[in-house]
Amino acid sequence: MIRLDDLSLFVRTAALGSFSNAAREADLLPAQVSAAIQRLERELDIRLFARSTRSLRLTAEGERYLPHAQQALAQLREGRDSLHAESGALRGVLQLAAPSDFGRNMLLPWLAELRNAHPQLSLRLSLSDQVTNLYRDPVDVAIRYGRIEDSSYVALPLAPHNRRVLVASPDYLRRKGRPQSLDELRAHDGLLWGLDGRLYDKWVFPLEGGRRQTVTMKAALACDDADVARRWAIDGQGIAYKSWLDVCSDVRAGRLELLLAGQPTEATPLSLVCPHRKQFLPSIRELHALLQKRCAELGAP
Repeated sequence: MIRLDDLSLFVRTAALGSFSNAAREADLLPAQVSAAIQRLERELDIRLFARSTRSLRLTAEGERYLPHAQQALAQLREGRDSLHAESGALRGVLQLAAPSDFGRNMLLPWLAELRNAHPQLSLRLSLSDQVTNLYRDPVDVAIRYGRIEDSSYVALPLAPHNRRVLVASPDYLRRKGRPQSLDELRAHDGLLWGLDGRLYDKWVFPLEGGRRQTVTMKAALACDDADVARRWAIDGQGIAYKSWLDVCSDVRAGRLELLLAGQPTEATPLSLVCPHRKQFLPSIRELHALLQKRCAELGAP
């Protein structure tokens, strides 16, 4: 008989690429994970992994079996959650990934609100500007900016009309002046962020007739954490082009000011993204309803 723990360890080993990584995540010894995989292979009468001293990879049979194992675990979890949904009490573990700045500056109190309402629900939060792979990483749902093109995901809208805004601190504007046009923007200090070696120094602005204007900014400061650009802006180091949701509290508190208010800016909708099979889990529905409500309360620039 196949053990559920063995099945789960197989899925995580396939995602993480080694027994050691899977063992570390599960707080086990690598030998225990190896033994679990061997038990599963005996039950299935196939080899799931091709092993060598330097690498571990799925066999062709392992590749074919992996989606079935993932689906079986997901269905068992969905069944468990549905048993508790009737009582209105959420329980279990919900694993969530979010962008660094939105996660730190907006999301934390909202998750505390969810936990206060459902104390038996455990939350696991991962903050990163890297795009999470919901089929590989240990995450149930992810909060993402931008339009979701992948048809294997379901995008539940949180802030569909959110846009980027240009912001700078009052101190910076006193020292360097306020740009009056996109052309003048090029002469100012840009606060940029990068990912995987790519620097996002081209700021896009929509124009009439479906056209766009791209402004290439000089990088006064750049970082691989998008929240740092907001902090630099508050510190008076330059101009940032940020999601309204990330800076709205700073604007309303006077720490930052909006620039070129009449200029249309790039749309950056915010969504809660999950695989098709997980969209109806009670905990995800509850999380979506709460975040959608809180984002609506933040309004528009």
